Amino acid sequence: MTVAIETGTAQQALERGVERLLALQHPDGWWKGELETNVTIEAEDLFLRHHLGLLDRVSDATARWIRSRQREDGSWATFYGGPAELSTTVEAYVALRLAGDPADAEHMRRAATLVRDTGGLAATRVFTRMWLSLLGLWSWNAVPVLPPEQVLLPARVPLSIHSFGCWARQTVVALSVVSALRPVTPVSFSIDELRGGPAPEAEEDAWGRVFHGLDRALHRYERRPIRPLRRRALRAAERWIVDRQEADGSWGGIQPPWVWSIVALGALGYPIDHPVIQRALGGLDEFTIEDELGRRIEACQSPVWDTALAVIALLDAGLDPGHHAVVSGAEWLAGREVRVRGDWSVKRPSLPPGGFPFEFANDNYPDVDDTAEVVLALRRAAVGLDAADRAVDWVLGMQSKGGGWAAFDVDNTSSLPGRLPFCDFGEVTDPPSVDVTAHVLEMLALEGRARSNEARQGIDYVLREQTREGSWFGRWGANHVYGTGAAVPALVACGLGGHESVTRAIWWLGRIQNEDGGFGEDLRSYRDDAWRGRGASTASQTAWALLALHAAGENGPVTQRAVRWLADTQQPDGAWDEPYHTGTGFPGDFYVSYHLYRQVFPVSALGRIAGGGLGTR
Repeated sequence: MTVAIETGTAQQALERGVERLLALQHPDGWWKGELETNVTIEAEDLFLRHHLGLLDRVSDATARWIRSRQREDGSWATFYGGPAELSTTVEAYVALRLAGDPADAEHMRRAATLVRDTGGLAATRVFTRMWLSLLGLWSWNAVPVLPPEQVLLPARVPLSIHSFGCWARQTVVALSVVSALRPVTPVSFSIDELRGGPAPEAEEDAWGRVFHGLDRALHRYERRPIRPLRRRALRAAERWIVDRQEADGSWGGIQPPWVWSIVALGALGYPIDHPVIQRALGGLDEFTIEDELGRRIEACQSPVWDTALAVIALLDAGLDPGHHAVVSGAEWLAGREVRVRGDWSVKRPSLPPGGFPFEFANDNYPDVDDTAEVVLALRRAAVGLDAADRAVDWVLGMQSKGGGWAAFDVDNTSSLPGRLPFCDFGEVTDPPSVDVTAHVLEMLALEGRARSNEARQGIDYVLREQTREGSWFGRWGANHVYGTGAAVPALVACGLGGHESVTRAIWWLGRIQNEDGGFGEDLRSYRDDAWRGRGASTASQTAWALLALHAAGENGPVTQRAVRWLADTQQPDGAWDEPYHTGTGFPGDFYVSYHLYRQVFPVSALGRIAGGGLGTR
């Protein structure tokens, strides 16, 4: 269905957006936007390099970036425009002290005052206090214990490492080594100015008391572990870590297990010139961006995801499947197929591999979300069809009980890992989500399998998860606008365009549209329902809403105003500005600004609305 904007501005915006997107393609065929998070990534990089004796050459440029993110009240936040966050502020402060900023500097005094006023060091998350312990600023005795013996537990035992989501699993194994060996590289300063009163006592239910009792017992065990068992566990953890290093030097292509694996292997005696450590440090350099703003680290990189979305966007815009940009992007995607077994095979030992990763190199952890989008791109581009066939089979084999799909694992839904005192830093399991399931359903519809048993179970799951007001929770994007923008096109593709759930979703979108015509949702909605569908308009979130509106056949004022907002806010070079974080790592705790989202999603939305208006150019 085509939306008529009186001066053709939608078509003009589409043309400029496509030109900009084409200009961002790498000569090898892929796209990758910067993946921006928060300053804990840079702070922890300085902590690691202090520990390794490599601080001097990077501290000034990194400190410049960290300072540039500080706000007027002295704090740092976890997302653009968000509230002050205590642990993030403490890590930023300590990193600046490492870089040489004096405690009595005005910006440091403001930060220290905020830290004291919001609880002080004792109120920070466990992750932060573990970093402080590494620096000699906190005691390892005062953080929860992660025994390396955990790696010896069979996969089906509660609280085995396979009870955790893949990102937490990799971090837990590395941290269990560090927890046992307790390395310390002291800094030359104290941070007594950050100490407030005692941390407030949190109310605990029965399970909370059980797990805190378990932690006390583990602390007693740490004083006298069973030596043969401890040696065996450390050897097993070492093998587990080394075996899972990726070709690019990373662990899982993400920062937390990467940096802690380096610390763990160093504690086990690996020298800095060991090939494993050198690969790890070289890989971190590839995740580093340095420009006039300073030096910053990408917590992850998203080339497969970005490229799949870019190919789909160009096809939505009407480019011919034979266009060079489409073909080269699709061919690069086909070459990223994972043909080896990873941790997912513990639950699916007989399932042949065939997924796609998020990153350049992450063979151990392909994910369902990327794989579904890659299949959509390959099918529409008519490239890599054998790889697409294998990918569909792999995705079907990764369906969880209840009909939904998760990102990396199957039935990874235990509530026990999140009860551990250590796990106060975000999601540690990988249950099914509506957004991933919706992308799979779109893939199955394109495959002609919308009536399959797997699709019917997936549809039932999505319908069950709709909120009372008509939206869907977004696990990997912010938040109900993302979930709804994924669910509605999927349901329509599967033949449910007239279903009352679609009608309710479109009503909800109309109700939350901003006065300026755009859509936005603040990330505080993950903790406070009052923020659902509320926030400053952004290009990516407006495009998500338009994808749902268009799929449902909505051609009225809501759609018209949203298209107008995209056209009016586009920059002369065809880009959209979007300082806000609209991607989600851990709901409520860790967020992402995907710099390519502001380009690919508006191009997709405008392309579909304009009827693929670029023709066969």
